[in-house]
Amino acid sequence: MAEQKLTLSVTGMTCASCATRVTQALNKQAGVTEASVNVASEQAAIVFDPTLVKPGALIGAVERAGYGVIADQIELPITGMTCASCSARVAKALNKTPGVLEVNVNLASEQATVTYLPATTGWSELKATVERAGYGVIETTAADTTAVEDVETAARARELADKRRKLFVGLALSLPLFILSMARDFGVIAPWLIDARLAGSAYPAGADLLNWLFLALATPVQFYSGRDYYIHTWKALRNRAANMDTLVVTGSSAAYFYSLALLLSGRAGHVYFETAAMIITLILVGKYLEARAKSQTNAAIKTLIGLQPTTARVLRSGDERDVPIAEVRKGDIVIVRPGEKIPVDGVIVGGRSSVDESMVTGESIPVEKNEGDTVIGATINGSGSFQFRAVHVGKETALAQIIKLVQQAQGSRAPVQSLVDKVAEIFVPAVIVVALLTFLGWFFIGGVGFTSALVFAVAVLVIACPCALGLATPTAIMVGTGVGAEHGILIKNAESLERAGSITTVVFDKTGTITEGKPSVTDIVVESRRAEPALAASAFAHAQPEALAAGDQPSDAADSLLHLAASAERGSEHPLGEAIVRAARERGLTLSQPHDFAAIAGHGIAAQVDGCAVLLGSLRLMRERQVALRDVERDVERLQGEGKTTMIVAADGEALGVIAVADPIKPTSREAVEMLHRQGIDVVMLTGDNRRTAAAIARQVGVEQVHADVLPQDKSAEVQRLQQAGRIVAMVGDGINDAPALAQADVGIAIGAGTDVAMETAAVTLMRGDLRSVPQTIMLSLRTLRTIKWNLFWAFIYNVIGIPIAAGVLYPLFGWQLSPIIAAAAMALSSVFVVTNSLRLRGVRLAG
Repeated sequence: MAEQKLTLSVTGMTCASCATRVTQALNKQAGVTEASVNVASEQAAIVFDPTLVKPGALIGAVERAGYGVIADQIELPITGMTCASCSARVAKALNKTPGVLEVNVNLASEQATVTYLPATTGWSELKATVERAGYGVIETTAADTTAVEDVETAARARELADKRRKLFVGLALSLPLFILSMARDFGVIAPWLIDARLAGSAYPAGADLLNWLFLALATPVQFYSGRDYYIHTWKALRNRAANMDTLVVTGSSAAYFYSLALLLSGRAGHVYFETAAMIITLILVGKYLEARAKSQTNAAIKTLIGLQPTTARVLRSGDERDVPIAEVRKGDIVIVRPGEKIPVDGVIVGGRSSVDESMVTGESIPVEKNEGDTVIGATINGSGSFQFRAVHVGKETALAQIIKLVQQAQGSRAPVQSLVDKVAEIFVPAVIVVALLTFLGWFFIGGVGFTSALVFAVAVLVIACPCALGLATPTAIMVGTGVGAEHGILIKNAESLERAGSITTVVFDKTGTITEGKPSVTDIVVESRRAEPALAASAFAHAQPEALAAGDQPSDAADSLLHLAASAERGSEHPLGEAIVRAARERGLTLSQPHDFAAIAGHGIAAQVDGCAVLLGSLRLMRERQVALRDVERDVERLQGEGKTTMIVAADGEALGVIAVADPIKPTSREAVEMLHRQGIDVVMLTGDNRRTAAAIARQVGVEQVHADVLPQDKSAEVQRLQQAGRIVAMVGDGINDAPALAQADVGIAIGAGTDVAMETAAVTLMRGDLRSVPQTIMLSLRTLRTIKWNLFWAFIYNVIGIPIAAGVLYPLFGWQLSPIIAAAAMALSSVFVVTNSLRLRGVRLAG
């Protein structure tokens, strides 16, 4: 193979030494003959042998050297694909294009997803590659998703209308042709014989004029209705390949041209014009029904795109004005009236209302929204009015992210598809060989004569169906991921959907997953009596003036203890720290500015507050810092036994008291755990909280296995330990603190993501905080896998049984020969069956 040239756009280079390092890294790769890096243009030009090194390895070398490579992804809507062989050929052609890193062609959605290097190739080169392979690309140059979808939808509609016209012509001519032919064969009508007085060289005496009528009816069907099959076959042959169209054209043409030759030669014999026409027409019927059914597999995407409002009412220069949704900018104040759709994501700055978020999260109960709350675009406002500041617009909105995720999932490949692709590569050539052997066998060995041997061969060609093989997996994946999106379950790719059905253990994080993630202070216990006078004096110093004016006396030492803890936690983003600060503000305490703040991961914090060295955290932290605990341990045990999280407050080496925080359990957590147990799945709770508190929470929700006192950095190790024990593990967390554990798990599930749905480390993102979505995800996976298995079983068994019957395996026993017309009907219906079977997933019930 000839050497190839590749250009990489490299990021992160700042000087000549960077360019040298990248050059050295590339030159070390086997197969690289020349590498030149230009720091000014930030590009690397590489000459390499593609048989020794792949572009992905070259990119990996640059990244290992500490730099980045710019890559892009594009969706190409493909036309002309009819079977798995077609999608395989498109993928093969694109993969050979210099600069292409990864290709995935989906027959069901008729889309090619291409990851490529923009410095080496682009849209025009990719389009030309597809066209050279014998297929078309719909040009979608619009910038926004809705416009692109409209362009493709219009193109697909034109394509379907063309199929419908050709189908109507086929039916209008084939049905009378078939009826007349059968009527003559069964003696219902007599042949139109030419009288001897009118006979000539072209029309000998005794010739049947009906055959010429049959030719007149069959020819438009063959070359107008069947025109696309001939075009696709010619393009495939030009590329030294074969596909479903090749089988249809070979089978129907054999019947048509044999009959034409017989008719023109004036020789006696049965003509098969009706067979040729009915093959074309029945295949067209099947393809039309298949196209209609396939259009329903991406109904979820169409529904999501339809949710987007077209205009927004914004406040600009003091005036309200309606603007197109594409013109809404970040920071705009958007006005929403009762019953209207919220146009983009944002934060409420005035007013209040309830919002129906079911179309995005799957949660049917409207959510109350007040100032400071987040609203999601495309959700529906209730009876109130409010104004909000636009935060995410265009492609950044939650809806746009959801659409992108669902499209990526629907276009991705399930692992089982690899087997189908291997079969598809050899399927059509193998069928052609079988048909040829069938003809030769019956003609030379079976002694049935040329015509009968030809009928056997034609039946083999037209009954073979590579379409069903190609559609079996992607149609089920498209419908399954769409159903998930409708229930607020966003599945990243087909592999994740397939793997979810094998889960044996689900690991839940506690805070924000099993619990609400909104802890509040429940107890303040002062332990150091000697510290009470100082704490009480401090409380007066830090009480709000308006609180004292109202006649409220500060609650002595408890308020001062809370003041110290809240001041130390001031600015903290940890839920427990936020709960303490919120409690202090609710009591009207003025917080001091902390100094020398230090977070101690998994244990607590340390800070200087009002001249005191304050330590706030766990019992383990206090022991490590040799803090005098006194009677603190007894109160800690009591509070932890009640399911509360405790934090000891110490100052200058002495424990002053304990603050207890409780995080309410989500109402559906126990039901979710019970659903998982009914599915035969083990449930584990993983938390950094102490063992007593964790055990109390676990008892309330029905979890039997608890791993407590786990530091954030150790959570992934716990998941790995479960995997080493032979378990298929799903980790359920918030996707932020649990990111390493989510990445380590076989299936990472991020829960309650709000407007940030693109969780990189999660295979599944749940748009609502309801844990019942976890068993629903597993149920959806199992149902989708079952559908895929049935589809593949039908596709394989149909061909395994159908081809031998068409070849005449039953003829010696029963004298039964399969008509090519029946074979064509079976072939047409096989792919329709697969698509409609996948569509049954739309009726799956995930609730309960």
